[in-house]
Amino acid sequence: MTQSSLVIASHEPDAGGELVAVTSEQAGWRDLCFAARRLPAGGCFDGATGASELALVLLGGRATVESSAGRWEGIGKRRTVFDGMPFALYLPPGVAYTVMAETELDLALAWCPAEPQFPARLVTPQDVAVEVRGGGNATRQINHILPAEFPAQRLLVVEVYTPGGNWSSYPPHKHDVHDPPREVCLEEIYYYRISDPAGYAIQQVYSPERGLDELVRAHDGDLVLIPCGYHPVVAPPGYDVYYFNALAGSAHSMTAADEPRYAWVRGSLPAPDPRVPLVR
Repeated sequence: MTQSSLVIASHEPDAGGELVAVTSEQAGWRDLCFAARRLPAGGCFDGATGASELALVLLGGRATVESSAGRWEGIGKRRTVFDGMPFALYLPPGVAYTVMAETELDLALAWCPAEPQFPARLVTPQDVAVEVRGGGNATRQINHILPAEFPAQRLLVVEVYTPGGNWSSYPPHKHDVHDPPREVCLEEIYYYRISDPAGYAIQQVYSPERGLDELVRAHDGDLVLIPCGYHPVVAPPGYDVYYFNALAGSAHSMTAADEPRYAWVRGSLPAPDPRVPLVR
């Protein structure tokens, strides 16, 4: 399997702690940007939201965030994404901030252009709605961090846990045309973590209308771009798969259209896999 142009591989942290990143220009689309960082205990970095709204999600560790919109001390509880529920911070445009790591810190940041309409807000584990979606070996857990109802203008963020041997983002769906209420046009990234670094996930990204059909193997820490089309995922037996989804586009909505050939599967799935939810 050759390396896909849709995959940005993770690397050791650079001097600023960056593990992997993509800007909208690098992705070849309009809105969505993403970065993952790892800081040692006592480390810090400065940033500014500029003309964008930002979701800062603690993947593991504890931090204090000082900003022009407020200060949040000792946020974060889980050691890794497989140890518990997330803390997150939403920052609107025009905010300068500093993240200070109280322990070793893994952090995901997603941002997109927005108007300064909504205030900064801390999201705690109690605020995160957990959904068990699908059934049988298509069961997965969705943690809704910045859902459509969240007071943000354009940014959407969820975490998804897929037990080993299960399918996810299935039946295949797409969101590359603004045609509400059928679907809206959303750029999307998948940022992967695997329960054991030896594991991986398989993801297909395909669009018959746009001549795209790629099958990628995503390892722990890899970033996969979804420019268009359908994008199902499978977790190999023995390895639980986590992915962080950020989306932005034509509407603050998760509305998507199922692949017509496979839409029937949605109504035929058996009872949910009892392993889900994987994380509480």
